[in-house]
Amino acid sequence: MSTRRLYYDDSFQDIFSAQVLSCEVLADAEENPSGPRWGIVLDQTLLYPSSGGQPNDLGKVGDANVLDVHDGEDRILHIVDRPVPIGRIDGCIHWPRRFDHMQQHTGQHLLSAIFQERFGLVTMSFHLGELVSTIDLRGPQPSPLVLEGAARAANAVIFEDREITVRYGTAEQFAELGVRKEVDRKGILRAIEIAGIDLQPCGGTHLRHTGQLGMILIRGCNKIRQDWRVEFVCGGRAEAAARSDAELISQVSAQLQCAPQDLGASIDRLLREKEASAKRLKSLLPKVAESEAAVLLSAVSPRPDGIRVIARIFEGAESDHLQHLATALARAEGVVALLADKLSGSVVLAQNPTAARDMNALLKGVFEQFVGKGGGSREFARGALSEKSKAAAAIELAKSLI
Repeated sequence: MSTRRLYYDDSFQDIFSAQVLSCEVLADAEENPSGPRWGIVLDQTLLYPSSGGQPNDLGKVGDANVLDVHDGEDRILHIVDRPVPIGRIDGCIHWPRRFDHMQQHTGQHLLSAIFQERFGLVTMSFHLGELVSTIDLRGPQPSPLVLEGAARAANAVIFEDREITVRYGTAEQFAELGVRKEVDRKGILRAIEIAGIDLQPCGGTHLRHTGQLGMILIRGCNKIRQDWRVEFVCGGRAEAAARSDAELISQVSAQLQCAPQDLGASIDRLLREKEASAKRLKSLLPKVAESEAAVLLSAVSPRPDGIRVIARIFEGAESDHLQHLATALARAEGVVALLADKLSGSVVLAQNPTAARDMNALLKGVFEQFVGKGGGSREFARGALSEKSKAAAAIELAKSLI
């Protein structure tokens, strides 16, 4: 016996009565860490199974919580958290989730129709996500003007509050009526029609009027393989996104001490200042390193073999600073510089050629005991430790190996 899909004719119904045809254990507590699971089949249901890019409904069947719904073609399998008795039982759907899904799915039909009719962009796939929904479009890259035009046109249809109806017919009949995308399926098909805008075979849940969509916001567009993925939100999600955007703009405007309409100019100014500061810092690093090297060199006396080993552990030093400092130290005759940072795990080893050691070999010797990656030449080598906290121990080992 097939499961009758009550949501086909009325997506706004939220309670129903059905006959439990079967109830079987799917997984016990040992097999599923989340708890035991049962699969039940009903003679009819309002609960939509995951299909066509739209996630499943949630709800209850009797006292059991519906955790998932699977489409088995003729029968729909409801995954629940406890067994239910065979016989007559009442059920309900989680309405906020259902209405949200209806808004997003209807919004997708509307956007897809407009992208195809006005801009020649055909929808290849649809995904209804937890936060945003996406359609993958095939064709030329949608410019910002195209995206804005599509959103404006879609919202104009929403404001017109056009009727949305369910129609039944064969693929051939729908083709004659100008279906947006033909399907290769036999028998009687279900289609969703947005008056004067779109006709498309679909088994999902939808609104009754476009006004119930509220509004559509397009959130972005990115290249995905050979297609263009457009992110969008509808209805309650669009309202929440707009409110969040407004709050963020207000916060950033307050931090930058500018009016919201001046944010673009303020950010451009900050970026220019950041770039200028980075250039100044880059030019100053070698000078700072020279000064620090002079102090370190004056504080260390040569060993009996004439070599001066300068070992230092830093905390939060920039990798460029370590490199400049090691280079400055290595200009002095007989100097070996062993530097590391315990926050980043960076290790820099450098020598003056008169020290006659091999820094690359020394670094490899350190990595034999302390795991890390890196390399270099006889005069200069650098790398990073896997365990950053071992920086001091690694430098001590390097000192012992010289």
